[in-house]
Amino acid sequence: MQRLPGLAAALALSVSAAAFANSHKEAPMIVPASAPTSAQQAKMGECNKKAAGKTGDARDAFMKSCLSAEAPMSQQDKMKKCSAEAAGKTGDAHKAFMQACLAG
Repeated sequence: MQRLPGLAAALALSVSAAAFANSHKEAPMIVPASAPTSAQQAKMGECNKKAAGKTGDARDAFMKSCLSAEAPMSQQDKMKKCSAEAAGKTGDAHKAFMQACLAG
């Protein structure tokens, strides 16, 4: 009779241990195929393609410089920046400044 409570306790312990082990498994992360990529993710993809064939420290250095590089300014953004800097200039001085600013 004294063995019965001990067996019941051992059985309960083994069942609860198995349930605990299964309940704490991580579910796989599922990302929908239609999820939009951020600008950073797109940049990471581009740099990753360019880094093909590089390994170790050379790849790390390349990725760091590639990811930290700024994207080229669009023509519209360049025009806004140059126009703001050209404030106060008129006539030929304004025209010459804008040409030099937009070319560089």
